[in-house]
Amino acid sequence: VQLQASGGGSVQPGGSLRLSCAASTRTFSSYVIGWFRQAPGKEREFLAAIMWNSGITLYSDSVKDRFTISRDSAKNTMYLQMNSLKPEDTAVYYCARRQADVVTALKYRQDYWGQGTLVTVSS
Repeated sequence: VQLQASGGGSVQPGGSLRLSCAASTRTFSSYVIGWFRQAPGKEREFLAAIMWNSGITLYSDSVKDRFTISRDSAKNTMYLQMNSLKPEDTAVYYCARRQADVVTALKYRQDYWGQGTLVTVSS
């Protein structure tokens, strides 16, 4: 499985971006896919996850009121809509995936990673 993240860029505070994560293969297994980020000098942080089959979602407290995770099964692609961006959202954003039956599982183990896409929030 290969994951291709895209959509990063530079935006002013208060702006929006939509990240995409395209998967190279389809699977009929139950799996969860989601987003992490890593800011300079900080540890990688879990942001959001979605169960591919059911659409059940999970968010970290830091983004739950501003970010929305979704997926398009026909395109085999996951999205992260990011609104009301803040300078502290500046980071490299990664998508990740693992086989699992519960959405929380992605927080604790990830089997596949995308290459990361840089988001810079600055005036």
